[in-house]
Amino acid sequence: MILPLLEISALHEGYRSGAFTPVEVVAELLQRIDAYPDPAVFITRVAADDALAAAAALDLAALDTQPLWGIPFVVKDNMDVAGLPTTAACPDFAYTPDKDATIIARLRAAGAILLGKTNLDQFATGLNGTRSPYGAPRSVFGADYCSGGSSSGSGVAQGAGFSVFALGTDTAGSGRVPAGFNNIVGLKPSLGRLPTTGIVPACRTLDCPSIFANSTADAMTVLRAAEGVCPGDAYSRAAGLTVLPAAPRAGVLREADRFFAGDEASASLYQAALDKAASLGWTLVEFDYAPFLQIAEALYGRSPVAERYAAIKPFFDTNPEALHPVVRRIVEGATQFSAADAYADLYRIKDLRAAAAAEMASLDLLLLPTAPTIPTVAAMLADPIGLNAALGHYTNFVNFMDLAAISIPAGFTDQNLPFGITMIAARFTEPSLAFLADALHRALGAGAGKTRAVPQSVAPAPAFEATMVVAGAHLSGMALNHELVALGAQLIATTRTAPGYKLYALETQPPKPGLVRCPSFDGPGIEVELYGLTFAAFGHFVSDVPPPMCMGKITLADGSQHSGFLCEPHALNGAEGITHFGGWRAYRASLAA
Repeated sequence: MILPLLEISALHEGYRSGAFTPVEVVAELLQRIDAYPDPAVFITRVAADDALAAAAALDLAALDTQPLWGIPFVVKDNMDVAGLPTTAACPDFAYTPDKDATIIARLRAAGAILLGKTNLDQFATGLNGTRSPYGAPRSVFGADYCSGGSSSGSGVAQGAGFSVFALGTDTAGSGRVPAGFNNIVGLKPSLGRLPTTGIVPACRTLDCPSIFANSTADAMTVLRAAEGVCPGDAYSRAAGLTVLPAAPRAGVLREADRFFAGDEASASLYQAALDKAASLGWTLVEFDYAPFLQIAEALYGRSPVAERYAAIKPFFDTNPEALHPVVRRIVEGATQFSAADAYADLYRIKDLRAAAAAEMASLDLLLLPTAPTIPTVAAMLADPIGLNAALGHYTNFVNFMDLAAISIPAGFTDQNLPFGITMIAARFTEPSLAFLADALHRALGAGAGKTRAVPQSVAPAPAFEATMVVAGAHLSGMALNHELVALGAQLIATTRTAPGYKLYALETQPPKPGLVRCPSFDGPGIEVELYGLTFAAFGHFVSDVPPPMCMGKITLADGSQHSGFLCEPHALNGAEGITHFGGWRAYRASLAA
């Protein structure tokens, strides 16, 4: 059977048309796995009969209600799957859970079919994929080259075409580096958007489940199926929404900050990706990478590494010899730091975060290499600490700063080795990042996975869940605008109402205008601002609207209707008519003149 590129929409189209069934797809993928020459990709596979039975049990009637119906996937083996051992790539640590990790349970409830658990750098400690007693998976583009880690097996499984999506985790880049090394999409969501209940921690304050896929559209479909607060995870949180401009200001590395470990081909591919982004209408702005790099260096070089020791302390204290030698060296090194060291480093990182945030203040996103280069396994084994640190040069800072990121394929060297580029932006910008990354992914033309096939799924343009019109004290720069900013609302447009609205100055504190609909009045409209925000933020805002203000539908000059501030009629008694000023801002300016 010849399958299309493994994408959710393509498989669903085939299922609906009868071109193939979930059982046939699973059987085909199991054959691919059996025939693959690299035995280090999986640690535990779901029994073939069980995977086929799960596919056969699906009810076709649920295809339109389950977003992942009949979609095969694999997971990193630091995630609990009921009845299968969780090893974290440490056989002596292994245990068999009786229930799924929260995100796996949610994905299965959405119709997804699990095929197996994949290899990783032990206890998710590493970015290279060589630190496992189960072997070192290799990049799908060369048996001599690292797969990337720590989500090594998941990255290879996705790149080799064994799954429609794969789960990893990302503390310092583990959900991005394997994407770059295997020519796939790697989505690292905002911290807490995906719960970590049932996942072996590495650094609990920084850990984040991640998603590998062939398109950003698929990664977002998986994210939406699995996201949400989990009562058992104090770090999980409800997602907000921040929408980035369609033509963003993208921060790019200055020439002096570009580090590629001597890999000139990767350096050229980074510049080519920047040129392509500029051709899409993006504005490229150089920024100072120094504070970001200093944050990145703190993850392993200073006391924050002690959190890795804390995560496995009871096991490590009694079984240090059970750890991979390099992982043991890293964890042992964490014991040298004191509580005073930890606080000193926290203060320093806080200062660095402020400096980095200042660099990002005028930017919508950062456009960075996913990794400087792809090392060979031999080189990594010869210098396991130094080369691993180099791989985190552009990734380690992201979770410290509570940012979202997506790595996309960005081209190939003349040695047929892939290069990835990562887009990084504020938390809860995932819909925008997916949209922008999809456009750049297609423009760069690297395709997806080993076959380099072009994804057919297109990420939709982001949209706010709710919109709201303001006409007075909540306008940008006015006294109450901070209330909208605090809720994550974003200015979409400065515009005018349709004809037929009047404006009054009410006798309130702080001063506010009253906007009223007067259908017989043929005025030019009133200046207003349109904001976008989430349903949750909209509900919170509306619940605090004081009288005599009320919420209603306001028609704008373009004919669109949006929720917005209107005024109760009784409040207009004695109020000054200020319609002739054209808007609240002009009226207030007249008082100051």
